[in-house]
Amino acid sequence: MQSIFFDFTPDAGTLALLVLAVAFALFYQAVNGFHDTANAVATVVYTRSMRATPAVVLSGFCNLVGVLLSGVGVAYAIVNLLPVELIVGETHGQFAVVFAVLTGALIWNLGTWYLGIPASSSHTLIGSVLGVGLTHAWMSGQGAASGLRWSQVYNVFTALLMSPLIGFAATGLMLILLKRTVKNPRLFEAPKGEDPPPTMIRALIIGSCAGVSFAHGSNDGQKGMGLMMLILMGIAPFSFSVNMQATPAQVRRVVETTIEGKKVIETHLAAPMPSPEDPRLPEEERYRKRLREIVRDMDGAVDTLQTVEQISQVPGPERFPLRKELLVAYRSAYSLRKSRELFMTPEEFATMKTYEHAVRDLIEYVSGWVKVSVALALGFGTMIGWKRVAVTVGEKIGNQPMTYAQGLSAQVVAMLTIGAGDILGLPVSTTHVLSSGVAGSMVANGSGLQRKTLLNIMLAWVLTLPASMALSAVAYLIFRQF
Repeated sequence: MQSIFFDFTPDAGTLALLVLAVAFALFYQAVNGFHDTANAVATVVYTRSMRATPAVVLSGFCNLVGVLLSGVGVAYAIVNLLPVELIVGETHGQFAVVFAVLTGALIWNLGTWYLGIPASSSHTLIGSVLGVGLTHAWMSGQGAASGLRWSQVYNVFTALLMSPLIGFAATGLMLILLKRTVKNPRLFEAPKGEDPPPTMIRALIIGSCAGVSFAHGSNDGQKGMGLMMLILMGIAPFSFSVNMQATPAQVRRVVETTIEGKKVIETHLAAPMPSPEDPRLPEEERYRKRLREIVRDMDGAVDTLQTVEQISQVPGPERFPLRKELLVAYRSAYSLRKSRELFMTPEEFATMKTYEHAVRDLIEYVSGWVKVSVALALGFGTMIGWKRVAVTVGEKIGNQPMTYAQGLSAQVVAMLTIGAGDILGLPVSTTHVLSSGVAGSMVANGSGLQRKTLLNIMLAWVLTLPASMALSAVAYLIFRQF
């Protein structure tokens, strides 16, 4: 175990719990797969473009490839919801965090899947993380502000709340555009019996199904990777606090760019202070205090890294403090660069950006075996359990059968929206983007909506966050007792 995954040998108890936590996380990812499969295959199945079995296999394969080719921005959008102090602590507390998040997410995901309600796995996971963070802050006697990184929470919430609205509006607009520009009337017909659509239309629908599945794998797979890295950093910080596979060139780049970034900050620290009568003085004093804190963390990181060529040469107990110094300085430098952009020269701005990129490569990474295991779990999960939710998406949203153009519009918009979330490093709900897209296409087509189904979807959208927060909070209280 030591040579394959860790550079230390965990005791038998820790190892057993670690294996259990990883298995639990991969099971969650498989549940995510079969919970969300319907969103990718519903339109292709209900437009008779493919039969269910090959459609599900195609979706599973594309999900797997999407995970393998994904980045890590969305993964760390999940990890960074929690303050760094909560990620690593005493082992018992970390297992409580991990199992509480997984328990809250799994209970809600399985319940909504069983009822055939298209609820969001993204909302569920993020709600569970929020519930644990707030409960930990309450138990430790700290304010709610200390339990979460609220700037990151705001970014994530914005993405989750806006994406369904984008799906609804953009799909409706695309359908209207197709009606005005495409002259082939077959595109706007509903399937008749078991006959497949014309070849070109069929190819477009299958292609967009593959695209949605790939985008889902890339975005949702990163959520699973973030969850896995949260587990590993908390339980095995010696091996996962920083990128153990970083090359000597990457380590040197961090040292060099940190020194250059520190010079920029020291230049701003040396600038004259406003006069005592100047109303800007209190704000400037707070700004200078933050600059001094960044310099302190930069100095600590340089002291640790400048004497080594590889991260493995950093003593185990010093690796998490190193991560904390790099992470705090990186976050502070990023926020200050954004807020003080007008006060920086173009050269200073470029120097700080280069520094941020170098540090990010060292602290925002996913181990290769984590990516492969998540890809397999999501791909396998995608191939089972699809039918319950697919019936809702395919048959119960509109009052009339879905036309080829509606299915195509919903899938193309979902693919592009999820892909945009990937590029921006934001978690997006495949479930809500695609189901709201189908609803938007029904409205644009004049097909009407089934009120009962629409109400259930909206209730799931509204209740998923508070419900998963409550479930994970209760689970955290329970697990902390063992």
